[in-house]
Amino acid sequence: MDRHQVFDRNLLLQRRLRALKQHGNSADFLLSRAADDLEERLSAVERNFDVAVDLASHTGLVAQALQRSGKAATIVRVEQDAQFLGGGFPAVVADEEVLPLKSASIDLIVSLLSLHLTNDTPGTLLQIRRVLKPDGLFLGAMVGENTLTELRECLIAAESEILGGASPRVAPFADVRDAGGLLQRAGFTLPVTDIETYTVRYDSAFALMRDLRAMGMQNILLGRSRRPLTRHFFLRVAEIYAERFSDPDGRIRATFSFIWMSGWAAHESQQKPLKPGSAKASLADFLKDVDSLEKK
Repeated sequence: MDRHQVFDRNLLLQRRLRALKQHGNSADFLLSRAADDLEERLSAVERNFDVAVDLASHTGLVAQALQRSGKAATIVRVEQDAQFLGGGFPAVVADEEVLPLKSASIDLIVSLLSLHLTNDTPGTLLQIRRVLKPDGLFLGAMVGENTLTELRECLIAAESEILGGASPRVAPFADVRDAGGLLQRAGFTLPVTDIETYTVRYDSAFALMRDLRAMGMQNILLGRSRRPLTRHFFLRVAEIYAERFSDPDGRIRATFSFIWMSGWAAHESQQKPLKPGSAKASLADFLKDVDSLEKK
C-alpha cells in the first residue's frame, strides 16, 4: 500500500453509486445546505464568469446553484462516473484528482464536499489553480475536523469495550488552518478560509448511520479493520451515543462542519473583473485530448 494513500477511492465510488441507485438523492441535505451557502457567497463576488466548473459535487444541486446565481455564462460539470450526471449541463467524466482540463481555461471552479476524500488534496488544488485563468476564482467547501466527533467517540468507546482496542472508523478531517495552508501551497492568491458548523438531530444513532449509508459515506479508510462487526456492537454504539449526546427529548446530536475556501489565480490586478461571456462557449476548447467527454 502506498504510504501516501489514505482512502480507497474505488470503494468510495462503488458506495456512492450504490447509494445513488438505492436511495437517490434522499440524503442530500448537507450538499443542499452547502449549495445554498455557495449561492449566497457568490452574490458577494462583484463580477461574472464566462466558464464555471462544478467539480465532483455528485448531484446537479451545485450546478443549479451556480445557474441561479447568474454569475456564470457556461457551467460544466465534472464527475467521476456518468451515472452522477443529469441533463441540462455540458459534462466531463473524470476523476477530480486527474483533471483533463487545459491550463488557464476556466474562470471559476467550485467544489463542494468532495476534496476531503482525495488522497492527494494538495495536488488536486494545484491542478485546480493551474486550470484557472489569471484572476480566476476557486470556491470550495470540504468537511472539517469537528464533523461526526460524537460518532467517532462512541465507535472508539464501544470497540475498546467489546474488542479491547480500536481501529480507525471515521475519516480524519482537516482543520481550518490546514485548509489555508493548502491554498497557499497550491499557489492561490488572496486565500480565505472560514468554517460553518451545523448540528443535526436524530431519533437514534441508527438513523444517523442510515443517512451516512444513503450518502455513500461509510468507512473507506485503507487502514480500516476488516473484522466484521456484530449487531451487538452497533447496539452498544447506539447506547453510548444516547448516554453521552442526547437532548432532554431523547434525540441525539450529530455535528457537521464545512471548511469554506476561496483563492484566486494570480493576476497583475486582482480587482479587475472579466467581462461577462457568452453561454455558447465550446466545451472542447477547455479540454485536453481525452475521450471521456460527454455532453448532457
